[in-house]
Amino acid sequence: MAGQVYLSRFGYQKLVEQLEFLKITERQRIAKAIGEARAQGDISENAEYDAAKDAQAHNEARIAEIEGKLVNVAFIEDLNIPADKVFIGATVELTDLDLKEKLTYRLASPEEVEFYPNGLSVFSPIGKGLLTRKAGDEVTITVPAGVKRYKILSVKRTA
Repeated sequence: MAGQVYLSRFGYQKLVEQLEFLKITERQRIAKAIGEARAQGDISENAEYDAAKDAQAHNEARIAEIEGKLVNVAFIEDLNIPADKVFIGATVELTDLDLKEKLTYRLASPEEVEFYPNGLSVFSPIGKGLLTRKAGDEVTITVPAGVKRYKILSVKRTA
């Protein structure tokens, strides 16, 4: 059994939409490709057939993965998360102290990070380094490319 999956209601809806697309549109597209490949004759050495069957297996695995996540959802809006600290669901405005750039990130679960323009996984090095911090804090975070230094300007929670 999978562990708890923390999502916003927005992220949950996006995953439901993705699941519906995979179940309806992708399944139909793949079934058509399999049918067309079968129509070419001998499937034992048919690259199109093999590719379509691989796509079918990948699609079905993704469907099962999303379904497993959706049954284990905890909505972050329902959690008692401090509004002044960086946790999942927070929008954080930072200054990169070395580059003197202002950055804004929305911390999200890996399942929904792609749904936000400036999404940042809470499991990424920067995401982990920001967790539990608050506005005014200066943070030094080790990332694969070296060390990053940030000053947290603001932390906001939005639905």
